Amino acid sequence: LMSGDLLWHDTVWASAHEDAVRRGERRRFDFDPMFAAMKPIVKSADVAICHEEVPFAADDRHLSSYPIFAAPPEIAPWIASMGWDACTTDSNHSIDQGLSGLVRTATLLEKVGVRHVGTFRTPAERRRPVILTTPQGVEVAIVGGTYSLNGLSLPPDQRWAVSLWDADNLIAQARAAKAAGADIVLVQYHGGDEYSRLPNAQQVALVRRLTASPAVDLVFAEHAHVVQPITLVNEKWVVYGMGNMVGQSDTAYPRAYEGISVRFTFRESRHGFRVTDAAYIPTSWNHYSPGHPIRVRPVVRALRHHVGDRPRMLEALRMTRLAVDGLDPQGDTTPGLRQR
Repeated sequence: LMSGDLLWHDTVWASAHEDAVRRGERRRFDFDPMFAAMKPIVKSADVAICHEEVPFAADDRHLSSYPIFAAPPEIAPWIASMGWDACTTDSNHSIDQGLSGLVRTATLLEKVGVRHVGTFRTPAERRRPVILTTPQGVEVAIVGGTYSLNGLSLPPDQRWAVSLWDADNLIAQARAAKAAGADIVLVQYHGGDEYSRLPNAQQVALVRRLTASPAVDLVFAEHAHVVQPITLVNEKWVVYGMGNMVGQSDTAYPRAYEGISVRFTFRESRHGFRVTDAAYIPTSWNHYSPGHPIRVRPVVRALRHHVGDRPRMLEALRMTRLAVDGLDPQGDTTPGLRQR
């Protein structure tokens, strides 16, 4: 299972603070009510992958929001409690807090048992593939890279700290993962045009190169903040963009309040592991205002149980379906893809 951007605007953590106060908790932030409806979905996966788009602050006195982020460090143990096994951390915000912020983010995740992908604390760490073992003993590797660092830069002798999205780099990492024993290699990239529901030419070219490699089994992505298509390229599944998992963008962009979590089932055959089931779960959430904390909801389930704003949920369902099917001129769903 993989999900879109965890984009920690200040109003997201303000909502979590309101929930903590409401519940009489001593901790400053409580993200559980915000994601309660998603937790069983994440927990049920053998491998669950989040995208931690922004670095963590050193403490709650040094938080910052757009355009230079520093999210509450309490998020790291919460990520583990949700059931995520790994987080991709390569993004255009990876070095918003410099190399120290990148290292801190990786270390906080590691301390709670969550692997980080696409950013590295040392050159040696970069050379070690990230491989997770499922309960069935299957070795799943995750490789990632970002298109940009928002104009920020690392010193020449530290450029190893962030993986970029060029095809040669990602394919080399995928080959290294296979050589290290990975049965399945998932390649993630962070890129695309923000708020565009279709992939740009650079995404399309990258995906063609990646899926042509025998070392790559599946490609998925974030960054656009809106849902982009799911399709097959070179007979391999590609998720061009999953939108946000949470965020509080300008309300002029209602699609930025929608996302998908995507679930793939792999089975082993004589020719290796292949996807035998593919499904996406549309999600939606509200804009925060005091007294109205954020609730991230799986749309189909919310409609079935009459939870939330029904017209808004119906709109989210319709627009997400259009985005997922956006590369098909007939608007037909890619064969083998289900909506849940």
